Order: sequence, then structure tokens, then C-alpha cells
Amino acid sequence: MDDEYPEELSSGDNFVAGPLPDDPEDSERVDLAAIEVQARQELIRVEAELNRRWPETKIEPSLDRIAALAAMLGDPQQTYPVLHVAGTNGKGSTARMIDALLTRMGLRVGRYTSPHLQLVTERIALDGAPVPASKYVEVYRDVAPFVTMVDRTGGPPMSKFEVLTGMAFAAFADAPVEVAVLETGMGGTWDATNVADGQVAAITPIGIDHVDYLGSDLTKIAGEKAGIIKPGSVAVLAEQEPEAMRVLLERAVEVDAAVARAGSEFGVLQREVAVGGQLLKLQGLGGVYDEIFLPLHGAHQANNAALALAAVEAFFGAGKDRQLVIDAVREAFAEVEMPGRLERVRSAPTVLLDAAHNPHGARALATTIAEEFAFRRLAAVVAVMADKDARGIMEALEPVVSDVVVTRNNSPRSMPLEELNDLARSVFGEDRVVAEPSLDAAVETAVALVEEPDDPDEPLAGGGVLVTGSVVTAGEARTLFGKEPV
Repeated sequence: MDDEYPEELSSGDNFVAGPLPDDPEDSERVDLAAIEVQARQELIRVEAELNRRWPETKIEPSLDRIAALAAMLGDPQQTYPVLHVAGTNGKGSTARMIDALLTRMGLRVGRYTSPHLQLVTERIALDGAPVPASKYVEVYRDVAPFVTMVDRTGGPPMSKFEVLTGMAFAAFADAPVEVAVLETGMGGTWDATNVADGQVAAITPIGIDHVDYLGSDLTKIAGEKAGIIKPGSVAVLAEQEPEAMRVLLERAVEVDAAVARAGSEFGVLQREVAVGGQLLKLQGLGGVYDEIFLPLHGAHQANNAALALAAVEAFFGAGKDRQLVIDAVREAFAEVEMPGRLERVRSAPTVLLDAAHNPHGARALATTIAEEFAFRRLAAVVAVMADKDARGIMEALEPVVSDVVVTRNNSPRSMPLEELNDLARSVFGEDRVVAEPSLDAAVETAVALVEEPDDPDEPLAGGGVLVTGSVVTAGEARTLFGKEPV
């Protein structure tokens, strides 16, 4: 997770006076645009306040503070049903797919995810879109007095993530939503989102990450993630390492939760690479769903789709030959947007962005590149956080990458360039590594590398650039290429 926030929120800080619009609707649109620009300016001030709190990478294992805030707000998280998502990789993708399915089924959905790629408002989504800056600021100002009251009760003040979680709970109740999809930030048991009781707990593959806080023991990490499985709920579990699965199943038995497992009760029956994504045949809890087009690449995304489908089936009580409406399922998956997940932002040469930030995610990325793309030459632009396993990420990417351009992203937590350069050289060799001080320079260098033929007679077609290593890196690159927050 990362609590960094871009300094520049909007290039349109001022409006130039001009003729008044004749159409009242045009006047209304201008007024709304002006309000939103002012809200963006206020958003900078709000983020400055929040960034004085404990960052999201620092936690104190207690739910007391968020529980106290929620109680002061009237426990808004108890006013709507919840689907809770935890795991190491694929949480954000799975949460977005669940949101899309529930929305297509006719429900009003609130979605809380972290971290954000470009703009913090992405974290609190209503009706499939980030809340406007004005709404975000409004919710913060409403919640802030109660946060101050919690801070004065003694102990550590509320962290930024705890405050954001309370804001999401309140925003969803105010909307109001008919169901909320909550993604854990880090872990599960002591995650601020865990004061909500999910009817369904969806757990993506568990691996090693956040070792400073969760440790490097897979069994202990799984125990932390298992904390979102609540009494009487349904635990929908992706395929796991045996030791992790054992812990999850023990928790389900302990709290008398029903269980659905990938590879047993649900899963991917068939997968074909298609133009712009893949065509799937999924086994759901209620039967088979065929001809599912998913506009995303990779077997890991197919598995995320199966997990999301099973979670929504469990929420609606589907099963035993009782299916969701298949046309609605097809429409929902076909419209899924996943920014920063093997996202194409340029052609000729192709530039792809991916937020892989640990070896597990980098291995899935490398497998997808090898199986679904045919680049003549692929240069990776890599910027990694200092607390991440940069060597593991590099080693995962090495077999599919021709060259690597190491750099820094705009976070203070970004690994120093000299350190990352030394790591890259030890993995790739000196001849395949270039270092650049900024992301824009690194992308420019990578593009030049893949546009330069190895052989003067070789055609230039087929070169690609992959920007990866961190959520912050992917988000900064999205902004660089002119992409709006989604």
C-alpha cells in the first residue's frame, strides 16, 4: 500500500472570463465544472491534513480506533450488506469484477479499494466511478470532528487508512448503497475494514508481501487474511498453497462458515486468448457460464473472474443449478475496466502498464507476457518501493525482458536509483541495464531502445515497453500518458 499523492491535482485552477452561455444547461455545466475545480484545490488541503497522520504502511494491530469512529458515526457499515475481499495479489481486480457483476444485477454498489493509481478519490467508488472531489471533501469534513474525538481518547491517533475507511463507510450509507465491496488494505484480522461483517469473504491467492508487518511465514500471513471470514458467512477461496488453504479452512470451520473452493466448487473450465483479452468458460456455484469475454490478459485474471463470479453467486444464494442471468454476467465481464493491469496506453511501439509490486505479481505478469504477446524486443521500465523485494521482481521479469531501464517514481519511498541499478545489473548483466533519474526520461529511453533494430535489415515492428514495479509507478505512467483516473 502507498499513501503518496500527486502534488498537481488539476491543471485548470482558474477560469478565463468569456461570453455567458445561452443554454441554461451549459451554464449549469460551467458552474459544476467550477465547483469541481475548487473542490480539487480543497482536496489538496485535505490530503495534506491526512498525510500528517500515520502512513498506510504503518499499522498498530487494533480495531479499537476504527470501531470507535464507526460507533460515533452510527455504525454505517452495518446498514448495508458487505462482500469482503482479501489476499496478496488480485484483490483490486476481483473487487472491480464483483462491483461490475453486482451493478449489472441491478444493485447500487459502493466499492472501497486501495491504494489509488492517480487520484485518492478512486478509492471510494459509487455506481462504478470514483466519487467527485467535492463529495470526498464533504465526507471528510463531516467525519473529521469525530476523528478528532477518537484521537483524544488516548493511544496512537487514527491512521490515514483508518480515516479513509470511516469515510467510505459513511459515504456508502449516505448514498445509500444496496451493497458494499470492501478490499482490505493490508492483512485482514486487524485491517480497518474488518469492523464490517461480510456476508461473503473472497480470498485471492496468498503469497509473501508486506514482510515488515505480516512476516514471511505463509501460515501466519494466511491466518491474518483469514480474519475476514465471519460467523455464518460464505468463504470463497482462490487456489492456495496447501499451508495457506489449511489455515483458511480451519478458520471457516471455527466460525461455521460455508466454503467454496476454486478447483472444486468453481473455477476456469476453458480459456482462449482473444483479441483484446480472453474468452472464458467458467464453472460457477450454480452451473456453467460460457462465452464470457474478459477484456483483460492473463490466466490470473481468468482466475480472478471465476472468484468474483462465485462470490456474487454466494451473495445471491445461487447454487445447485440456480444460476445468475448469464447474459448479465457476460455484459458485466465484457465492460470491466482495470487500469494499471497490463493496460495498453500507446501503440507503435506498444506501451503497457502493470502495477505488479511483488515477485508473485511479477511472475504472473511475466507468464502472461510470454503466453499472450509476441514482442520482437521488450524493454521494461522499473521503479520499485524501497521496502519491496526488488530482486525477486527483477528475477521474475528477466526471462521475458530484453532490456531494463531502472528509475524512481515520485514517492519518497521509491528505492534509490543507485541501489536499484546495482540490483538490476546483478540480475540482467551490465549490457542490458540503463538507469534514468525520472520516469518520463526512462520511458523515452525504453521507447528508443525498442525502436532501434538489432539488425539494420530487421523491421522495427513488434517492439514493446512495459512499465511496472509499483502501483505508484503505474499511476504516474498513466498520468504521463494522459489517462484520466477510473
